[in-house]
Amino acid sequence: MARLELRNVVKSYGIYEAVRGISLDIEDNEFVVFVGPSGCGKSTTLRMIAGLEHISGGEIVIGDQVVNRLGPGKRDIAMVFQSYALYPHMTVRENISFCLEQQRLPQTEIDVRINRAAETLHITELLGRRPGQLSGGQRQRVAMGRAIVRNPKVFLFDEPLSNLDAKLRVQMRTEIKRLHQRMPTTTVYVTHDQVEAMTMADRVVVMNKGVIEQAGPPQELYHNPASQFVGGFIGSPSMNMLNAKLENEADQLVVVLEDGSRLTVPAARAEAYRPHAGKAVIFGIRPESISSLPPRPGCAPLAAKIDLVEPLGPLTMVYFNIGAATLCASIEPESEPRPQTTMQLSFNMNQMHLFDADTGRSLALA
Repeated sequence: MARLELRNVVKSYGIYEAVRGISLDIEDNEFVVFVGPSGCGKSTTLRMIAGLEHISGGEIVIGDQVVNRLGPGKRDIAMVFQSYALYPHMTVRENISFCLEQQRLPQTEIDVRINRAAETLHITELLGRRPGQLSGGQRQRVAMGRAIVRNPKVFLFDEPLSNLDAKLRVQMRTEIKRLHQRMPTTTVYVTHDQVEAMTMADRVVVMNKGVIEQAGPPQELYHNPASQFVGGFIGSPSMNMLNAKLENEADQLVVVLEDGSRLTVPAARAEAYRPHAGKAVIFGIRPESISSLPPRPGCAPLAAKIDLVEPLGPLTMVYFNIGAATLCASIEPESEPRPQTTMQLSFNMNQMHLFDADTGRSLALA
């Protein structure tokens, strides 16, 4: 177990910079998830931490040691891959014990570690089978067991659940989180799935085009995104984004949408945004912040023609257009929305976001 530091880390392939000078401190026992779209640099960063990719600049520190020049086997890390990487001709026990035998540990110590890991992961009855006799979820548990028995300073997970079906992914992410609670170890987990990131992480790191857009606890990123990119990436369904203009009207601040609709900014939010009056902005609001209930204080009414309805049991998703933008609202099923009818919706402006139209940065943090 150890602290992990990334100090202005760069990875270049010729003139292309895949990772562009990122810095991050990961505390001892912290579970950090890197998330972002394909090509954002998250897997490259993980591979540099593991020693599978040479860094082009900066430093990687594990514990008190700069590991730039150390090979993967000397960094005291354990990695769980997307593809499981199990030896097909070996039993589960042999797969898990292989790395321990390479360390020439006593057989009694190897047996103790294997049995402890198997009990923790509920795979004791599988120790005599080969990988071809296991399901995808069982293979992933074996891959995790092989990492656990090493007692590493840092665990690395490279999209370990992407090959599993949806139901099994939910089950396995719960098991990984429970495992971390039982065996707290510094963990870096890479995924493209923001739901995995939100549900598993102590801290989420959102990457985009080789840089860190924002890092923080999941709820902080959800409620206070630092940029339009983070606001749109975190949350499912994603945040609605509309081109708009911020205007002063009779001592009130108003968001004017493309179709001319005007949404009043609550007084509590107005002071932070007032310096930006007269500017073009990006107005962001999450689907769950749009309701079919009568407007409450801080809410702005808007009549919308419903285009599409998706009943989901406890909630109903409705889609409607404002100008050229299609918006999604998560509303109460009791309102019984119907396509091609006009519905009165209520925008909770206490939960809105405004982003700079040029830079995409949050105006609340400007």
